[in-house]
Amino acid sequence: MTMTAPMPAHAAGQAGGGAAPGSLTGYAFDTCAAPAQEVMDAWRLTSPYSGIGVYVGGSNRLCEQPELDADWVSTQQRQGWHLLPLWVGPQASCSAYAEVMSSDLATAEQQGRAEAAAAVGTAGALGIGRGGTLYYDLEDYDIGPDDCRQAALSFLSGWTRALHASGYRSGVYSSIGAAITSLDFAHRVSRGSYAMPDDIWFAWANGRSDVRTDQRVLSSEWDDHARVHQYAIDVVQAFGGYPMSIDANWVDVGRGSVAPRSRPLCRGVDADLRRYPTLRTGRSGDAVRAAQCLLRRQHVTRAPITGRYDARTAAAVRKAQRRLDLPDTGRLTRSTWTALLARGSHPLLKVGDTGSAVLRLQRALTAALGRPVRIDGVVDKGTARAVKAFQRKTGLSATGVVTPEVWDALT
Repeated sequence: MTMTAPMPAHAAGQAGGGAAPGSLTGYAFDTCAAPAQEVMDAWRLTSPYSGIGVYVGGSNRLCEQPELDADWVSTQQRQGWHLLPLWVGPQASCSAYAEVMSSDLATAEQQGRAEAAAAVGTAGALGIGRGGTLYYDLEDYDIGPDDCRQAALSFLSGWTRALHASGYRSGVYSSIGAAITSLDFAHRVSRGSYAMPDDIWFAWANGRSDVRTDQRVLSSEWDDHARVHQYAIDVVQAFGGYPMSIDANWVDVGRGSVAPRSRPLCRGVDADLRRYPTLRTGRSGDAVRAAQCLLRRQHVTRAPITGRYDARTAAAVRKAQRRLDLPDTGRLTRSTWTALLARGSHPLLKVGDTGSAVLRLQRALTAALGRPVRIDGVVDKGTARAVKAFQRKTGLSATGVVTPEVWDALT
């Protein structure tokens, strides 16, 4: 049976295709062939991944792509997947691949331009539009020989210049010790000799889901949300009953996953508390003001925000509890706080998602767990850990993905 994933919080801005991968600070995977739709749906619901690397073409692409077409691309983008298109053409002149680039610098540069033109044509046919980033996959090679290293740099320079001329951004995937090191060194010691890619995607199987590098990348050229780190290679993972052999990546591209502009729920009231205490008649203070704000926002009462838990506040709490199928006590308990804070739409959320629904989630988790969860509107690793803790507490599978079942448990 094919599962349909709920619409993610950010999907409205991606629906209908367009530039890829967009903005994300989160997890992505790549695998040889584009998975079938039932696999994509299952992994969307149960895996931590928000992005997928897709091998769209090139003479050295190893796998057939029976699933990959424009409909597949548009479906994934509607579902909220961030696509990272990879092109695997001629490899370094000193490598052992069947098709290699020329060691002549001018010829290599022209070959890079030709590969970019082919990649642009394929990307356009798939619905991956201008403004997106296309990544050239240049596998490991020896950067010692000058002719091999310089030809590869010339090739990638041609790739970048041609992509820019066509309205696309340029990315390069390689081992951190191969093309990535070579690009970084060339940028530092011979700036302007080669066109640098907009993004780097480095393979370094150190198991760390971050974009930190070592002495092999010393330039600040790609520090501003322009890195992808392939931190685990050829691992088998299963989600939703579907195992796949994948490479795991941490992605920080576009604008990254940035906090939304903060707007108070009620003027002059801070509802982002480190603790949501039990409240009853006679209490006063900032927590009471936050509670009264929530009750007004949920259209339970029109009473003014006074900061005093009076009879009108208690009556509004009882009314809210009846609506939420909670015990009608008039006391603002942890479960009442949680349900009030979480109430609203139920989008699928995972690491990298942003927005007002994330703020609701983080407030509700703070109340439900009885400990502070950072409230900033971005699902980061800390928020995902809090989601897992709540899932374990309520008997749900601890995936860290906020599904409708998690929202139901909160509300």
